[in-house]
Amino acid sequence: MGRCLLSSTFSSLRICQLPRILLPCKTFSTNSQLFQHGFCTSLPTSGRFCTKAAISEVGTKKEYSKIAADSTGSIPSSELLQVVETAAKTGAQVVMDAVNKPRNVTYKGLTDLVTDTDKSSEVAILEVVRKNFPDHLILGEEGGIIGDSSSDYLWCIDPLDGTTNFAHGYPSFAVSVGVLFRGKPAAAAVVEFVGGPMCWNTRIFSAAAGKGAFANGETIHVSRTDKVEQSLLVTGFGYEHDDPWATNMELFKEFTDVSRGVRRLGAAAVDMCHVALGIAEAYWEYRLKPWDMAAGVLIVEEAGGAVSCMDGGRFSVFDRSVLVSNGLLHAKLLKKIGPATENLKSKGIDFSVWFKPENYHTEV
Repeated sequence: MGRCLLSSTFSSLRICQLPRILLPCKTFSTNSQLFQHGFCTSLPTSGRFCTKAAISEVGTKKEYSKIAADSTGSIPSSELLQVVETAAKTGAQVVMDAVNKPRNVTYKGLTDLVTDTDKSSEVAILEVVRKNFPDHLILGEEGGIIGDSSSDYLWCIDPLDGTTNFAHGYPSFAVSVGVLFRGKPAAAAVVEFVGGPMCWNTRIFSAAAGKGAFANGETIHVSRTDKVEQSLLVTGFGYEHDDPWATNMELFKEFTDVSRGVRRLGAAAVDMCHVALGIAEAYWEYRLKPWDMAAGVLIVEEAGGAVSCMDGGRFSVFDRSVLVSNGLLHAKLLKKIGPATENLKSKGIDFSVWFKPENYHTEV
C-alpha cells in the first residue's frame, strides 16, 4: 500500500464513527490584538517577565521549579490522559490518511504554511474533546478559542506541528494535545511521525502530572549526560528574522562549537519528546505558542528533565521562551542562554505572557 503498517494503537480508533460537525471558532491574530470576540483584548507590551527560578542544589543537579499541575481537580488524571491520547491518535489518523497524498498548501505568512490536513486534524481532535468535556476551554492553533474561559481546564491543540516538514514529506512532524488545569500542564500526548515517504509509522508519547512519561506505553527517562561537550542539542527558529532569531543564531553557533552538534528539526513537540526519550540532551527556542509547548514540557518533566524560561525563570505555557533539558545540563546551558535572553529584554523585546485567554484563571 506504499507505507508501513500503522501502529496498532490506532486500530481501535475509527474517525468515521465521530460526527463530522465543524464547530464555531473564535478568531485571533498574532499581533498585540491577540484574541477577539470577548476572550482577550490587547496585551500590554510590558507584562510579567520570567523571574529567576528558585533552585536548590541537590548533589550535582539543580532542581528547577516544577511546571506540572498539583491537581487535576474533579477529573481523575487517568481519565484526562485517556481522552488526551484518544484525541491525539484521532488527529494523527487524519494526518496518516493524508501523508502520501498531494498537499493543498496555503500561507499564513511569507513562509508559514498551513494545509487542509492541519484543519481536518484539528476538527477531528475537537470532536473528541467536546464529546467528552463539552464545558472545557480549548485553544487550537487553527481555530483559536472555543468555550467558556471560566473553566479550570484549557486544552492546547497543535493538529500538525511541523507543517512545513509534512508538506515536503520530511520526517519530523507530530500531533500534539495537552490539557492544563488552572494554567499548569495536567496531561499530554504527542504522536510523532517517523520513517519517511513509502514507510511512515508513528510512536506516541504521553504523560500525566506526577505519573511519569511513556513512549508506546513504555517508561522513558532523560539522558544522564552531564557534559555539554558530550551532548546533542536541539533548537528552533521562528518565521520572523528579528532580534530573537538573530540571538538564537548566535547561540546555535556557540553551542555547535562546544557540543557534539545542534540540530534544527522544525517541530517543537517532537524536539521536546526527543529530550524526554534521552536521544537529545536539551532543546530551546524563542517565540513558541502554548499549543507548541503544553504537551512537550510535561512529557520532559515527567521523564525526569527540567523546564524553565530561557533566562532561567519559572516557566508557564504562556511564556515566550522555553529551555528543556535532562536537568544535569540545565545550569550549564543557561550560562550562555540566560545572558543572551537578558540582553534581548534590555533592548525592550517583549517577553510578557501571550495567547492567554482573558479571564482564564491560572495558578502561575
